[in-house]
Amino acid sequence: MIYKIYPLMVFFLLSFGKDSKNTPELKSVRTKGIAKVETNLSVEARIENVYNTLNPNNCKLPELRTFTEAVKGFYLLKERGIVQKNILTLIDFSLSSNTKRLWVIDMTTNTVLFNSLVAHGRNTGEEFASAFSNLNSSFKSSLGFYATGEIYQGKHGASLRLDGLERGLNDNARERGVVMHGADYVSESFIRDHKRLGRSQGCPAVPVELTDEIIQTIKDKSCLYIYHPSRSFTMEERLIS
Repeated sequence: MIYKIYPLMVFFLLSFGKDSKNTPELKSVRTKGIAKVETNLSVEARIENVYNTLNPNNCKLPELRTFTEAVKGFYLLKERGIVQKNILTLIDFSLSSNTKRLWVIDMTTNTVLFNSLVAHGRNTGEEFASAFSNLNSSFKSSLGFYATGEIYQGKHGASLRLDGLERGLNDNARERGVVMHGADYVSESFIRDHKRLGRSQGCPAVPVELTDEIIQTIKDKSCLYIYHPSRSFTMEERLIS
């Protein structure tokens, strides 16, 4: 099977593990469909170039800083074979739960596929997320990078298992039953009635009408990243081998 690989992805896959401030110029890379790639841009500048060419598909884009963090992790996980699909899901928990703060992005075509409401845990905060946990029965969301798993039928219907990839931060996700599922409290009507989105027991719950489409798109080893500015370390410090 021939995969379409864009130049930026090739660069990351070959050189991501190096110091981004001293990344050597990539003189020549030959792959299917690519004759030559030459760049001496920093990692951040290359990601900004990708950001500036995103097709928003009539959606509001995520902030550049959160996109940058997500993409750095995405390519590292791809390089290590931990995630396999060229799909990146980004959730920005620094934003109000009354806004569409989940993005599903096709990293091959640089296209936003979905931009949706998403819930945080009931003990994570009211309108804004502020407290996070990796503990069972905490009813709090967990930050960081995840690999998506398999779809199963649960009490919320079709649901997607998530495997946390960061030790001590989210690696209890599967044991806790932190999954992506649909919920009727994730809706504009709930916001109108309660002045904020509904909350989960720690799951990134999405609107019922989008659940099947989203989880079918991101299932089976794609990258999901949940961002909040309280996170003060890099993924490499906690990445599960």
